[in-house]
Amino acid sequence: MRIVVFGATGGTGKQLVQEAIMAGNYVVIYARDPSKIDINSERLTVVKGELTDERSIEEVINGADAVFSLLGPRGSSSHRPLTTGMQNIVKVMKAKGVRRLVASSTLSVKDPEDKPNLMTSLLVGIVKTTMRAAYEDIIGIAETIRGSDLDWTIIRIALLNNNVKTGVVRVGYIGTGQVGLGVSRIDLANFMLEQVEDKKYLRKAPAISN
Repeated sequence: MRIVVFGATGGTGKQLVQEAIMAGNYVVIYARDPSKIDINSERLTVVKGELTDERSIEEVINGADAVFSLLGPRGSSSHRPLTTGMQNIVKVMKAKGVRRLVASSTLSVKDPEDKPNLMTSLLVGIVKTTMRAAYEDIIGIAETIRGSDLDWTIIRIALLNNNVKTGVVRVGYIGTGQVGLGVSRIDLANFMLEQVEDKKYLRKAPAISN
């Protein structure tokens, strides 16, 4: 497959790229700062660009089999820049006929299948209070994806860690006893890659943990 990755300069993004390449895929990374990518492979192309540059986004998405988003606010996200970026990504995907979009998110994004859960409410409340702009950008990204007619899956996580790959994740919804809080970056990356062909969570937003 030919896959395009947005947000590949973070820890999980790099894991996803490495796992995708090892699985025999061709990967195109769209990054604001390509110098942060320290992966070398004949199956990898790195394109420098901004999320505001619709024409450049069009060039990398054209001909893709799937698009992955690991975009996440860092520090101030006033004016919801990542939401605007996702709007551009979705617009280009629709124009180019690229259907599959897999995105990582957080528990700040709610799902109709969630149940009340005190710990989750506390965690989200802290983010909402202390990082309001980032919280709103996270919500904006998810609303943009859900509002599209693409074949999307949003994967929600609470706490990431750098533990070794287990190959096993718990999948479910908050407050149901199906999932915990922590998941390793490499297990998240592999679960995201599996979603390209696994349609079980098509247009759904499950939470996962180890």
